[in-house]
Amino acid sequence: LDTIMSGTKKMQADLFIEMKSRIKEKDESVPVFKNGYYYYTRTDDGKQYYKYCRKKGTLSATEEVLLDVDKIAEGHAYYAVSGFDVSEDNKLLAFGVDEVSRRQYTIHLKNLETGEIMKDTIANTSGDPCWANDNKTIFYTAKNLVTLLSERIQRHILGTDASADVVVYEEKDKSNYIGVGKSKNDKYIFIYSSATLSTEIRMIDASKPNDAFTAFQPRMKDVLYSVIPLADKFLILTNKDDAKNFKLMECPLVKMGVAHWKELIPVRSDVLLQEVEEFKDFIV
Repeated sequence: LDTIMSGTKKMQADLFIEMKSRIKEKDESVPVFKNGYYYYTRTDDGKQYYKYCRKKGTLSATEEVLLDVDKIAEGHAYYAVSGFDVSEDNKLLAFGVDEVSRRQYTIHLKNLETGEIMKDTIANTSGDPCWANDNKTIFYTAKNLVTLLSERIQRHILGTDASADVVVYEEKDKSNYIGVGKSKNDKYIFIYSSATLSTEIRMIDASKPNDAFTAFQPRMKDVLYSVIPLADKFLILTNKDDAKNFKLMECPLVKMGVAHWKELIPVRSDVLLQEVEEFKDFIV
């Protein structure tokens, strides 16, 4: 290949310089405030990766570099980090690492008080660690070793061998993709199972990680839905009843099935209701 392309070496160098000149190498993401800290990533001139950082209470506080990806990626031909998740007590960081570009992540844990990378490792995951509120339990998506399909949601207890991790959900339908995550208000852990035209969400109280996951609403033919927990009710964004542009429903915190869904924002023929985001005093 080098021989065939030898006549274009100057052009390659010129193109590289031009493309690089259009990239802002030293940059920073918008800080996000969560549980007492502002979290953000930043990149430095001449570096290939980035640093994951936080500041306590105010943006004028001293920066704490939680993970220097530029440093830990040294010596690797490929390196991707995914799924940063900090425990409820702000002391532990879980994150996934893919070193071969197969989206097959190994989850690692870091003690943010000592800087130590802990012994716990969980291989063959989607790189989506999710802390329960007890600061010792992690949920994650396990993959099929051959097909790399997401097949199981498992529960890991800090300090135990990952081979003993409990399967809390297994997806039988190979056309569905699954994942796990915590609600924005940190009160619930959701398991998501989705196909092109149907959704099923299962949930537990994030403070009770040993509970069995229960279906918010069992999957229905050609019905997609997502769930947004508020302080006093759930919102449901759905295409149910042929609402192709989607509508927003609501239901009580203790009565979640479809029989209890009531319309909040009706479907509109000329407007797609694409996403709902909750805040303390309003929804967007």
